[in-house]
Amino acid sequence: MKKIIIAIDGYSACGKSTTAKEVAKILGYRYIDSGAMYRAVTMYFLEHHVALTNPHEVDHALSKIKVSFRVNSTGTSETCLNGLVVEDEIREMRISQQVSQVSALPAVRHAMVDQQRRLGKDRGIVMDGRDIGTVVFPDAELKIFLTADILVRAFRRQKELLGRDEMIDIDTIVENLVLRDEMDSTRKESPLRKAPDAHQLDTTFITIDEEVDEVVRLALSRMVRASK
Repeated sequence: MKKIIIAIDGYSACGKSTTAKEVAKILGYRYIDSGAMYRAVTMYFLEHHVALTNPHEVDHALSKIKVSFRVNSTGTSETCLNGLVVEDEIREMRISQQVSQVSALPAVRHAMVDQQRRLGKDRGIVMDGRDIGTVVFPDAELKIFLTADILVRAFRRQKELLGRDEMIDIDTIVENLVLRDEMDSTRKESPLRKAPDAHQLDTTFITIDEEVDEVVRLALSRMVRASK
């Protein structure tokens, strides 16, 4: 069947990355975590003390950044920043607290969108993020938009952080998610929004397996349609 692009957008902690990874594995597609790219940029900016209000510093830093992905020995995709694996570091709370400010910068978004489009030029990819179906690949054959209750999302994020030995109280996580939702949805550059032709899926009361099954079902339908 003809290869397609699957764009999965939505709010933080709705299961975007987990679902996208599993769907890619089932279909034999390449998985690309666009959110990880912005987290990697944020990590670089923090470690190099880049002033977000200084366009020259931002542009100079971006010229030094290359984000890529590699599959490790267990078959898991890992994010690399300038050749170094940073998959665990970019998931830390210190990055989560700054990534919305960094990703809202037009220069950052333009640089990452260019990289994302190059990664998906041959199709056969599953990419998750916040503007994949609206900006990066508006011609994607399948667009999914994920939502979930804020407390459910917070508990999921807390569980994820605990798995990395990072204990954060639930109120702090809720506050961070609410702030990120507001910033992501109201920024001028590529705001988080549902594409008109996206299939909305509320993940509050369904399992990851059910979520994956639904996306795969929709994907197979689009693949058959694209092959006709």
